[in-house]
Amino acid sequence: MKKISWRTLSVIIVIVVSLVYVLPTFKPALWPHKQINLGLDLQGGMHLVLEVETEKAVLNRMERISQDLRTQLRKERIKYSGLDRSGISRLTVTLSNPEDRDKFDEMISKEFRDLRITDGNTAQTVILDLPDREVKTIKRLAVDQALETIRSRIDQFGVSEPDIRRQGQNRILIQLPGISETRRAKELIGKTAQLEFKLLDETHSVEAALKGKIPPGSQILYQVDENAETHQKRKVPYLVKKRTLLTGAHLTNARVQINRYNEPYVGIEFDRKGGRIFEKITGENIKKRLAIVLDNKVYSAPVIQDKISGGQASITGRFTAEEARDLAIILRAGALPAPVKILEERTVGPSLGADSIRLGILSMLVGGLLVVLFMAVYYRLAGIIADVALIVNVIMMAAGLAVLQATLTLPGIAGFILTIGIAVDANVLIYERIREELRLGKTFRAAVDSGYSRASLTIIDANVTTLIAAMVLFQFGTGAVKGFAVTLSLGVLASLFTSLILSRSIFDYLLINRKIKDLKI
Repeated sequence: MKKISWRTLSVIIVIVVSLVYVLPTFKPALWPHKQINLGLDLQGGMHLVLEVETEKAVLNRMERISQDLRTQLRKERIKYSGLDRSGISRLTVTLSNPEDRDKFDEMISKEFRDLRITDGNTAQTVILDLPDREVKTIKRLAVDQALETIRSRIDQFGVSEPDIRRQGQNRILIQLPGISETRRAKELIGKTAQLEFKLLDETHSVEAALKGKIPPGSQILYQVDENAETHQKRKVPYLVKKRTLLTGAHLTNARVQINRYNEPYVGIEFDRKGGRIFEKITGENIKKRLAIVLDNKVYSAPVIQDKISGGQASITGRFTAEEARDLAIILRAGALPAPVKILEERTVGPSLGADSIRLGILSMLVGGLLVVLFMAVYYRLAGIIADVALIVNVIMMAAGLAVLQATLTLPGIAGFILTIGIAVDANVLIYERIREELRLGKTFRAAVDSGYSRASLTIIDANVTTLIAAMVLFQFGTGAVKGFAVTLSLGVLASLFTSLILSRSIFDYLLINRKIKDLKI
């Protein structure tokens, strides 16, 4: 039994593996998780440009500082007659007793190191603000956190190969290929999802508050109920205390559950610290109503019957299964640090993508056919060997896209077409070298050996420089440019294999195994 050379063995392995990864693209039942993903321009989808309202992140930070400052002033027994926010990042504190100023300054330097103290008009008035560097840091982190939160939500939503990246200082570019539920996707992406637990103000009248007599420290929030049959919405007002007892920052999990009435609700779990806070809240406020608020909308306001331990709670409402699932996704992914607004929205229809695919494949077939004919006519049988290598080259590239789960876009198809053109370059170099060796009087087998050995270094140098350029495009490019770089890189690697190993194996088989003395070239 004749030994199989390493070249032949490697060729067989590569072709078999490539076919295994390419076939599922045409027949998904074979291997559904390894298919070539099509980009937004090929299969349609949604294109969004969002702007993160970074100033709102600063305002939220100042609001939290304001609440913490009130709590600390009561703890230190420092009386004050006013604590107001002025501007985006400034607080004005008016002390009741000027003698408390030193004690106040000491408390700020110890507990609120991020704040800068500025003297006011009098000894009793103190102006606190955030330094410009801290404001810039808050805004930058808000965009970074929004980017990661949106990416997490989209990943859980199930969009394959989304393109999510930062654009400028406070913008986020999102491309969702293949998505059809655009309205649902926008709601999922844009919902801030600030989860808060607040007590209801049951000592004052809701009716009086609706007429404008809102007591200090309270606010009016609404619960929106929708009739399942008529789809009419009804807003129920609640008088809620402004102080937030617990936030979604301590949330570890959220999942959809079904109650005994076969209605979906969202069960949530807190971390250890959040569980202790929730247990303390429920233990100290038995028989009081606790409002569960999401983005200033009351979802439910149950009466606390007993102390709740274990760090678990539930959000009920008249949810559909889809609404409950989306709410669970949002809560698991976390809240956005600031609201986002849509600056640009485009929807690419699947018919446009189908036309792009058809024209792209047509151009690839026409270009490939012209190259195949040229090689067969000009180099005869050797040209047919190069054509076989070219076909394997395309199969390997497609398999590489499937293995990497990369996204094929229109520029990616351009990379395919370009690779078809340059894939035979290596064979042209080898064949011309073989012709030179034949003119010197060498036998065909000796000319083939010399042609491959002398041309190999030049071929490797040329392809490595192209690969370096492709890697630079991938590193610094975005979106479609990266897609082009991926297909170009795969094409270069496949071209090296098919020209130096595959075609050489075919020559060896014909010259050694089939005992052919000469080939037309």
